[in-house]
Amino acid sequence: VFMARQEQVLAARIPPLLRLRKDLGLEGLVQGLDAVIINTEPGRLNPAVSELLRSTGFTAGACFEDESYTTWVLKTRDSASLLVRARKKGDNPFNTVNVAGKTKKLPNTRLETFVFRTTRLEEYVEIQEGRGVRFMTPGILEYPSYRFIQTLPSRYTGNSLGFIEWTGEKGEYAPHNAVPLPLSLEKPALPHLANIHGLDHTATRVRALERNDAILEFMEFTSYSFDFAVFVKSLNSITSVARLSKDDFAMVFTSGIEPFREDTDPGPTEMFIQNYGTRVHHMAFKTDHIGDTYNALLKDGMEFLVQLVGSEEEGLRQTFSVPSPHTMIVNEYIQRYEGFEGFFTKSNVELLTRATARQ
Repeated sequence: VFMARQEQVLAARIPPLLRLRKDLGLEGLVQGLDAVIINTEPGRLNPAVSELLRSTGFTAGACFEDESYTTWVLKTRDSASLLVRARKKGDNPFNTVNVAGKTKKLPNTRLETFVFRTTRLEEYVEIQEGRGVRFMTPGILEYPSYRFIQTLPSRYTGNSLGFIEWTGEKGEYAPHNAVPLPLSLEKPALPHLANIHGLDHTATRVRALERNDAILEFMEFTSYSFDFAVFVKSLNSITSVARLSKDDFAMVFTSGIEPFREDTDPGPTEMFIQNYGTRVHHMAFKTDHIGDTYNALLKDGMEFLVQLVGSEEEGLRQTFSVPSPHTMIVNEYIQRYEGFEGFFTKSNVELLTRATARQ
């Protein structure tokens, strides 16, 4: 009954939101994902970058230091960039959303910000501020190659959304006062890494009672639309997908069906939030030859929460790594075979959700 009521509420709230987005002139103003920003503890920055170089197809494009951050820029073809950084000074605006039972040793660590492209940033900011939206800075920040602004961390996801307008060389993220640093971390010459490509989606864990608000808030800031949800009643879990198009990065929200209760089994999704708070659980990378790639990653020492699930006959295979000790993020490797028209299969979602209980 609770699940049905929640779905009715979401279905009723989406059409007015889409009309509002159109009436305000927001529809189409925000484009696809440009980058994600991952913050680490200072002593774990280089290990986090080394780990990503060894487990994905991303390569180091730049490294620089400014008064506030040391930043590595990781890139791969046809994908949003990964900006992996550590704060050097200043208050962390994500402090309050980072506090949870199992995050105390890594209080500054999370995937903090999703950065989306726009070509009319000033217009976008004016519209959103007219709606009462507060941004992290009083105005748009100007950089040598781009203009940028980001929201305060969401009360529902803990994530911030950034918006970038390129005015110069795309992919040049360094600020005015940045000092270039040598690319001191080498990418291992492992042949299987050529099978691992760009970001397919990320999944953020949100509370059952805040799932609808998290999805709608994301839609208010972007041009994304709610696509579908997969319910796994036995694990008290819903996986909800928002998409810009079938070819773009997808934003996934995973929540409980029923809210957390001490006297019942909450399921792995709500239990994850109790332990780690609301945050991005995994980054999914498009993968070719996933069977061979999985075996090669195993041979290289990677540990997994679950073996490969799905099959070529079903059109989809996936797996989850164990969480990184440096970023707390799980790597998902995903291959959709030719002819597969969907995004997920319910059986895979159930098996992957069950595997997260091992965290």
